[in-house]
Amino acid sequence: MTTSPAFPRVHIATDHAGMELSAHLVTHLTGKGYEVVDHGPKVYDPQDDYPSFCINAALAVVADQDAGVHALGIVLGGSGNGEQIAANKVKGIRAALAWNLSTATLAREHNDANVVALGGRQHTVEEATALVEAFLAEPFSNDERHVRRIEKIAVFEATGEVVE
Repeated sequence: MTTSPAFPRVHIATDHAGMELSAHLVTHLTGKGYEVVDHGPKVYDPQDDYPSFCINAALAVVADQDAGVHALGIVLGGSGNGEQIAANKVKGIRAALAWNLSTATLAREHNDANVVALGGRQHTVEEATALVEAFLAEPFSNDERHVRRIEKIAVFEATGEVVE
């Protein structure tokens, strides 16, 4: 399937705490027309370590975006906190933890977040699905103030310079 702005490619990763939610989201989003790439894990292991899965998903989002492919990411865990932190270590990623519809949409609208983090133990499947759908559907506003702020973050990420 060729991706378009209406249906971005979606990279998803989790740890053991989010595996059921991840499987649901892969099926649900594929059924809605998204091309979903699952970065694991492939089998349940209660001792697994989420950083590699989440970093690989984030790297794939950046690679796709650099190649001109409209792509977004989803990282899942028990709380979503560690997964968000891991994804945010990848240059070019703006991962946002969403816990309600407002934070999911504002992450895209104001911050042009390209990865959403969710806690699989924090939401019902229905709530989590609604948060993901809201995140994926919301466009970036391109408002000058938001563009300016994102650019300041990008400058720091690239140079270590704090721009006032």
